[in-house]
Amino acid sequence: MERKRNLIIAVTGASGSRYARQLCHHLLSHEELGEIALIVTDTGMQVAACEDSTQWMESTRWSRYDNHDLFAPPASGSASYDAMVILPCSMGTLGRIANGISADLLGRAADVMLKERRKLILVPREAPLSTIHLRNMLHLSEAGAVICPACPSFYSAPSSLETVCDTVVERVLSLLGVEEPHYEWSGRSR
Repeated sequence: MERKRNLIIAVTGASGSRYARQLCHHLLSHEELGEIALIVTDTGMQVAACEDSTQWMESTRWSRYDNHDLFAPPASGSASYDAMVILPCSMGTLGRIANGISADLLGRAADVMLKERRKLILVPREAPLSTIHLRNMLHLSEAGAVICPACPSFYSAPSSLETVCDTVVERVLSLLGVEEPHYEWSGRSR
């Protein structure tokens, strides 16, 4: 019997918690996945409450881990998580990860992904980008992370905020290797 893939979803205080909610909503239907660990920073919780909702974080499908608990499974490479997504990813979080600072569970889990050569996907939600931001992204890309900015596409003529956000979420799902029906560019205009 094949082992189910285990994922970590992390939510920081950057604007865009709706992206995380929609990603988690899509993951609910994927029984081929094993544990889905959810780590939310204190500021991530505040921003989610301000922008959207935190109710989705209470699902029994997630294993919730306190961001201050460095004894939680995501802090160890032996816990065998296959991939981690930080969505949305603040520039402060991105900078700390790029410089090897792992003072909380989210940072340590990201550090583990890099050292174990496992998939780490960061979805920054910031504009404009400073030279420091760009250098930190380059450091992470060189270390093996995938930088997937929250840049929605409009090829599919999305009709709502949810469908606009799904253009980013579908890209993240594809990077995770999670198969979902989604819009694919055909090379022709509508």
